[in-house]
Amino acid sequence: MTVTLAEAEQILDNGFAPWVRALDIRIDRIAPEGATLSIPITDQIARMGGIVSGQAQATLADTAMVFACIAHLGEMVPVATTNLDTQFLRPGTGERLRCEARVVRAGKALIFARADLLAEPGDKLIAQATATFFKP
Repeated sequence: MTVTLAEAEQILDNGFAPWVRALDIRIDRIAPEGATLSIPITDQIARMGGIVSGQAQATLADTAMVFACIAHLGEMVPVATTNLDTQFLRPGTGERLRCEARVVRAGKALIFARADLLAEPGDKLIAQATATFFKP
């Protein structure tokens, strides 16, 4: 089974907290290989100097990895983040922040995922994240 872009958008609208949706997340791609989500870089998520806050980056990474899990499973299956590790590599500035996420390994109860965060334009890698999800 494959999750369509329309189904993924519905999951985002109905299954995520309002403060997550307030980031104006766009689902750019969802496929069995993973998911790509992006957000505009705005004053609401920037700190001094127009740098994207770490909290916004971690939220985008976590959300993108959840969608990578959903895409891997081929259906909406709730997963719970049990571990999230984010490495901030350089300041995030520009117009949009893109997150490319994929499942590294999926077991019966745990799913391991990885994400790259890139600033657009320029596609500069600004952060990487890994997470473990529990599948009830």
